[in-house]
Amino acid sequence: MSNTPDKELGELVDLQRLGAWMDAQGLPAGDFSGVERLSGGTQNVLLRFERGGLRYVLRRPPPHKRARSDETMRREARVLAALAGSPVPHPALIAACPETDVIGAAFYLMEAIDGFNPTSRLPSLHAGDARVRHRMGLAMADAAAALGRVDYRAVGLEGFGKPKGYLERQVSRWQSQLDSYAPLQGYPGPQIPHLEEVASWLGENRPRQWQPGIIHGDFHLANMLFRFDGPELAAVVDWELSTIGDPLLDLGWLLATWPDPEGGGFAAATATPFEGFPSRSELVLNYARGSDRDLSHIDWYTVLACYKLGIILEGTYARACAGKAPREVGDLLHAQTLGLFRKAQAILAA
Repeated sequence: MSNTPDKELGELVDLQRLGAWMDAQGLPAGDFSGVERLSGGTQNVLLRFERGGLRYVLRRPPPHKRARSDETMRREARVLAALAGSPVPHPALIAACPETDVIGAAFYLMEAIDGFNPTSRLPSLHAGDARVRHRMGLAMADAAAALGRVDYRAVGLEGFGKPKGYLERQVSRWQSQLDSYAPLQGYPGPQIPHLEEVASWLGENRPRQWQPGIIHGDFHLANMLFRFDGPELAAVVDWELSTIGDPLLDLGWLLATWPDPEGGGFAAATATPFEGFPSRSELVLNYARGSDRDLSHIDWYTVLACYKLGIILEGTYARACAGKAPREVGDLLHAQTLGLFRKAQAILAA
């Protein structure tokens, strides 16, 4: 968390207007206390506070909103509402404001999760027991499988995404994203070994049959909060990329971003110590225990995750070359892009 000055907090949220809105929602009245901005996660803003004896986390777009920032908040609130009562660990939605007239942006209130992110630190219980760490990894696979079991139509998410042709358009969609970086002055273009090879392989080996469902869209270690008293997941967080697609991409994303004990690949999110966490094959086996989905093409989903995430990270590198992002950050993410494509190529060669 960060100690955000009162002035900055006031620019993010007008507490008086927020309080009036909360009163209108029938939430407990009272003074605000313990208001603080939480760090980490995406560019979106998280504010934790207490009011009327309850603890809340408010999520809103950044002060300088992007084109679809408000719609992102509305979609996040919708998917969290749909997951209520499901076995998927998630922050419970308390109330949502799709309009922008209360604080200048769409926002929602969710429960404050009592948990920790393992990429920041491991409490003594988890740091001191490899068996606990092993179960932590399996809990992530359990959560991905549980999300894949949710019937998106039954929970009101019809129209939340466009499942028809989802897999067919992935390679072209992300190739177009990569092409969009070309106008950035100073960007030398995608100097990414194996780029065309990976794209061709994905097109030639695409699964022909799959079942649509809810996907988180960014399912990796940094988006997990674990319980302090054991290895169980407290919540999967940061649902801004969720849609209706092929849930096996979440498992592929987990495998693509899973830390390599030997180093290399994508290593932006890891836990220390990592010894004891399950292997990728164990993650797949555990997912299979909670899912009836066909996992025979899981390598394809892992390669797609490497391809998609690598292209996303390359965008920051391109902006850094153009002076629109810190160069050291861009160089770091470009190195991770190269690592992801090396991982994809290794799967192709296996």
